[in-house]
Amino acid sequence: MWRNKTRPRHWRGQRTLAASPPAVLAAGFLALILIGALLLWLPFAGTAPLSFLDALFTATSAVTVTGLGVVDTGTHFTLAGQAVLLVLIQFGGLGFMTFGVLVLLLLAGRVSFSHQFLVRESLNQTQLSDVLRLVRHLARFVVVAEGLGVALLALCWVPQMGWGKGLWHALFYTVSAFNNAGFALDSDSLSHYVDNGAVNLIITILFMTGGIGFAVLSELGQKRRFKGLGLHTRVMLLGTAVLSLGGMALFLLAEWENPATLGHLSLGGKLWAAWFQSVTTRTAGFNTVDMAGLTPASVMLFLLLMLIGAGPGSTASGIKVTTFAVLIAATRAFLMRRPQTKVLNRAVPAVLVFKALAVTLLSLMLIFLALFVLSVSDGDKPFMDLCFEAVSAFGTVGLSRGITPELSELGKGVLMVLMFLGRVGPLTLGFLLATPQTTQIRYAEEPIAIG
Repeated sequence: MWRNKTRPRHWRGQRTLAASPPAVLAAGFLALILIGALLLWLPFAGTAPLSFLDALFTATSAVTVTGLGVVDTGTHFTLAGQAVLLVLIQFGGLGFMTFGVLVLLLLAGRVSFSHQFLVRESLNQTQLSDVLRLVRHLARFVVVAEGLGVALLALCWVPQMGWGKGLWHALFYTVSAFNNAGFALDSDSLSHYVDNGAVNLIITILFMTGGIGFAVLSELGQKRRFKGLGLHTRVMLLGTAVLSLGGMALFLLAEWENPATLGHLSLGGKLWAAWFQSVTTRTAGFNTVDMAGLTPASVMLFLLLMLIGAGPGSTASGIKVTTFAVLIAATRAFLMRRPQTKVLNRAVPAVLVFKALAVTLLSLMLIFLALFVLSVSDGDKPFMDLCFEAVSAFGTVGLSRGITPELSELGKGVLMVLMFLGRVGPLTLGFLLATPQTTQIRYAEEPIAIG
């Protein structure tokens, strides 16, 4: 009773505001998924009947920009159905609140504080004053980036496929790649272009640009010198380079003589395939080699890369490159007995270290729980394939070893939950399940044994 009387009114308002954005964002994605499922379920969208569960799975995969599919996109869906998928991918990749703010900007020229707060949550920005500037930059950048992508891919495919089919393929793959969705119109994804340098380069630039984070792109557009960039941008650039080149080298080492993947390719083909698979694994979802033919070493490498993902505030998911970097820095600080977590000669606040630990632990717990259920519902499938499927769904990657259509109804339901939670974020789930509390009480410290 005493607490209620002395608690400030503004504290209660802040508590409500802090819990509302994740709930609204999650509800928005859920509504978009249901609308998309209804549209894909209708006869005009497909060449054959599609169960509502499969329509819901496909819509979830599109809105969460994952790319896992239970039917072949190019043969099952009509042109209208593919267009529905394209819209779902675009809205899901950039975030429905970003589109809402853009509409409000065009119609009214101003955005309310509450809408700015929601977009801040969607784009993972810390200052409300930066939201409108970032959204304006984002709108211009998306138009330019996707426009260039369509033009460049059209140059590759129009001579081969003709104007109509070539332009549609260029548009579909551009939107799918930039939003890190991984949906493809060919049943073998991009395997036909495994040694095509132009297609490999254009597609990888698109999904790496979409996955690095809009805040990073905005800062890169304003500052030219690496030393003048903020810590977040520098960590993302260095982390992306290390993971991409390191993953490429390890993939080459594991698959060099494997006839099912790289063994039959020329030297140039091997290098392009290794580069493509290293960068696509961190949430893009396209593939140029057969995932079912990977060696166990490559499967383990891909599991790690899919879990890490790409950048905060991007079209990608996973625990994020910056989270992984903070965890490594915190571990190094502990081993070297340093009082602060240091990244590139900057101290990382303790609250961000706790957040990185929370994100990672929640993610691993969710994957473990989902894998346990999958092992019960689909125990006839190889365990490694189930692991690959679960991590791919959570990281909204979309890579599969070919078992997605064969999963039971419960198994598909588990993957849908993983895709949804992987997109809205593990911490969003924590905000929804826990009630934040502020207290002045401090407890006595007492050590416990660790390790």
